[in-house]
Amino acid sequence: MALIKDTSVEEVKAASDVVAVVSGRTQLRKAGPRYVGRCPFHEERTPSFSVNPVEKFYYCFGCGAKGDVITFVRETEQLDFAGAVEWLADRFNVQIEYEETTPEQDARRRRRERLLELLDAAATFYERYLWDSQAGSLARDYLAGRGLNEEVCREYRLGLALGGTTLARKAFERGFTREELAAAGLVNRRGNDYFSGRLLFPLADARGRVLGFQARKLREDDPMRAKYVNSPEGELFRKGDMLYGLDRARAAIAKQERAVVVEGNTDVLALRQAGVEPVVASMGTALTDRQLKELGRLTKRLWLCFDGDAAGEAATLRGMELAAAQGFEVHVVALPPGLDPADLADGFEQRLGSAESYLLYRTRIEIERAADRQEAFVRVRDVLARFEDSPQRQDAIRFAADKLDLPKETQAGLAPRVASPTTGQVSPRLLDAGARLERHALAGVTAHRSLVPILAELGPEHFDSEEHRQLREQLVAGGELDPELDARAASEGIDARTAEELLLRLRERRIRRELADADPARTLELQATLARIRAAIEELASAQPISR
Repeated sequence: MALIKDTSVEEVKAASDVVAVVSGRTQLRKAGPRYVGRCPFHEERTPSFSVNPVEKFYYCFGCGAKGDVITFVRETEQLDFAGAVEWLADRFNVQIEYEETTPEQDARRRRRERLLELLDAAATFYERYLWDSQAGSLARDYLAGRGLNEEVCREYRLGLALGGTTLARKAFERGFTREELAAAGLVNRRGNDYFSGRLLFPLADARGRVLGFQARKLREDDPMRAKYVNSPEGELFRKGDMLYGLDRARAAIAKQERAVVVEGNTDVLALRQAGVEPVVASMGTALTDRQLKELGRLTKRLWLCFDGDAAGEAATLRGMELAAAQGFEVHVVALPPGLDPADLADGFEQRLGSAESYLLYRTRIEIERAADRQEAFVRVRDVLARFEDSPQRQDAIRFAADKLDLPKETQAGLAPRVASPTTGQVSPRLLDAGARLERHALAGVTAHRSLVPILAELGPEHFDSEEHRQLREQLVAGGELDPELDARAASEGIDARTAEELLLRLRERRIRRELADADPARTLELQATLARIRAAIEELASAQPISR
């Protein structure tokens, strides 16, 4: 990947709003000059995540996660440094420049940019034909018949492909080549438009960049028999990586800490129109590992919504089990046969509220499918054996025991207790008083950099911790500030007066240690110095707090 110029990185940092970026993952509230919220990197009930909107730092007092806005995007979006900078540049409209690269690297980057530009232009082209042409009336009638209003359809950029060479001719006029059209999946081998007479759903990545399309049949005489046809797999588009609507649902998923997964694109539109915002479509019944990784960056709580027929298919169950195995809290909303979420959009929140846990749902399915009581027992036991003990597992055991009329002595064999791993999380060791003094002093200087000259007067020997010595050196040298120290100063209320007092106490501690081994002549000198330090501390303690 091409290197981004340092000047562009600084421009991106300056333009980025760290509060807006973090708010896409967790709710923040203003607390003095900072913002606080629950940490997006670990489960917690009490907010311990601090964001500095000026320095654009974040720090979690619970798990220790820290960094700047670029680090936050790298961690949450699973991007490398350049990818995170590009993500922020797209978000905040910053034009970035690259260092000199090899011709091959530059060619690959330009080609990808060209294909993305072509696909976005195609989406706009299809949109206009759907809404502004007489030919779009059939598709518009279809959407109206599904109860989908124009507003939500425009939001998701639905379009219409006329076919022939309509799109290809327009692309040629704009300077795109036939090879680029083929690479983007927009023309077939004959050079004709790939999609013809179909309603188009643009398929975008998490950043909202169009990578392909899904096309729905509108006429029975369509030469393509399938109701839905996707763009061909290629350089940019891979169906198994995509979740329809993820780019528009990301913020809602993160804030509501849940994702509602449905089968079809029209289900997404109908639920979004009805006010259910954190909704995406798997574009099929089975969830893939890549789709789950995308969702896992935002939440670990899934509501899977499939019609009664699809929910029982083996592929669907495998997707559910894959999600459960990856640590997702899975809930299943099984709908009546022949109905999909779009048919039941009004009041759908109530259905989500009454969803079954995955284990309870799976237990019920296995019992219904079994030929007899003995087979049901074995099938349920095999499912439950793969999961550790939990309230959901206990609910499933009680359900199976009731349905199979199992005596208590038999219930133990239904779900033997799974041994829990012994690698428990170790609580962070509390800093002792001396280490706390050092860290608070450094935090005070981080927040009040006018005190850096005083810190510079204290040599490395004033700090016992090697880490603290390095942080001191970093502050004195004017290097990057540490987000944890910045957040600590705010949380501990370390104002400039307090910070100066902490620095004096570090000096006092050092003098006391020297006194222990000093000769008589040196002792008098050290005692005089100690007296001056104590007087300065008392003077600071008696002074009125100064404004920060």
